[in-house]
Amino acid sequence: MKPPVQASAAGTIDAEDVQHAGEIAAPPASVTDPVPPPIASHANPRAAAMASRPLWKTFLLFLAPMLLSNILQSLSGTLNNVYLGQMIGVGALAAVSSFFPVMFFFIAFTIGLGAGASVLIGQAWGARQPDKARAVAGTTLTVGVLFGLCVALFGGAFTEPMLRVLGTPADILADATSYARIILIAMPGLFVFLLSTAMLRGVGDTVTPLYTLMISTVLGLAITPALIKGWFGLPQLGVASGACATVISFVVATAWLGLHLRRKKSVLAPDADFVRHVRVRPELLKAVLKVGVPTGVQMIVVSLAEIALLSFVNAYGSNATAAYGAVNQVVAYVQFPAISIAITASILGAQAIGAGQVQRLGAITRTALQMNLVLTGSLVVLGYLFSRPLMGFFITSEPVIEVAQTLLHIMLWSTVIFGMGAALSGIMRASGSVLVPTGISIFCIALIEVPVAWWLSHRMGLNGIWISYPVAFTAMLTMQACYYRFVWRKKTIRRLI
Repeated sequence: MKPPVQASAAGTIDAEDVQHAGEIAAPPASVTDPVPPPIASHANPRAAAMASRPLWKTFLLFLAPMLLSNILQSLSGTLNNVYLGQMIGVGALAAVSSFFPVMFFFIAFTIGLGAGASVLIGQAWGARQPDKARAVAGTTLTVGVLFGLCVALFGGAFTEPMLRVLGTPADILADATSYARIILIAMPGLFVFLLSTAMLRGVGDTVTPLYTLMISTVLGLAITPALIKGWFGLPQLGVASGACATVISFVVATAWLGLHLRRKKSVLAPDADFVRHVRVRPELLKAVLKVGVPTGVQMIVVSLAEIALLSFVNAYGSNATAAYGAVNQVVAYVQFPAISIAITASILGAQAIGAGQVQRLGAITRTALQMNLVLTGSLVVLGYLFSRPLMGFFITSEPVIEVAQTLLHIMLWSTVIFGMGAALSGIMRASGSVLVPTGISIFCIALIEVPVAWWLSHRMGLNGIWISYPVAFTAMLTMQACYYRFVWRKKTIRRLI
């Protein structure tokens, strides 16, 4: 399989190159299942070139397109929020912000599925078993679509009651409901979009998801203001404009993705061979769920925690809700390097496990931690330097900008700590070790972050809610590091499929 090539100063990298990069930069213990012998570097000149590069360069060649993809994936939503806040008002931004934790809750299972599938596909790709990679992808997509249909049916029918339970302020309830219902009904298509881009990374293709998300972002950028203002004779949809633009953009981008993969003859292209694998295979589903369910549960706990924190924020009124939404947008971008680095470490580790190369996982871990410090740390510094203009992108009210800026200052630094913990958890996930790392994350979120936010909000007001983030992230890193150092590094690594 030969996906698109990404040009770089160091040469080129495609899925095949990244497979070999994973073989060069790999895990710690030993693989007990039989694996094919590693490919000699002379059989592939690009693999030899990759082998001669420092690990951090190999890491960056895989990471850069994925980091841009993650940014673009959020950029569409951010631009929608900018349009809503600037062209309609703070109430529109608050309406969309109030739905974010609900949407995150419903896509959490899909995020878990994608994480589990990418690890298994990475191991199959590293072991040079493309049919097994297709089988994992077909099983994952089938389950994702079925779950999306359930969300569309039940979530769409009970949108307003869900938002009422959250304590959504009455002055934004109607707009929040109209926005949320459109997104919920479109969930099956959104799940296909998210799973497809996640699984392509398992075969080393981080460039095609980047192209796909560029298409989605550009369409969202053009369609949202057109629907807000009614340009070209289109209806003026108000707050619902952002939701409609999101749906249209990911549907068109997904269609392009399928055609592009067929043209490139990707191993995951939706052709006749792939369609034969689009069914649930219980043994593969069990392996996907072994990795994916704990990850999905963690994401659900994160979303429930955000719902709880949002309910605390909502008690301070719609201005506080708008500030919450603006701060979350900025923090999300600062976290993207940390998240992308963790995913990169996980996939390179999984491919290396599949290829039987287990001697350098420690080097991958060190590289991930160092890159998190440099990349995430740099964004944190920029966030502090330009906090006021950043908040001004989303909010026009000066008092609300002041509140949002203060909240950003309280917790932004802790995203570096978050990234360190995420990198350790990601590298352990590559081997299928997810229960304890996930349990640590759940413990810190549910039993540290939320209680601390509640306790401090009653003593310090709104600012106390944001202090809970650095407290939880610091505890999480401490426990993940202890488990990694004293338990996981002594385990024997086995292939999952």
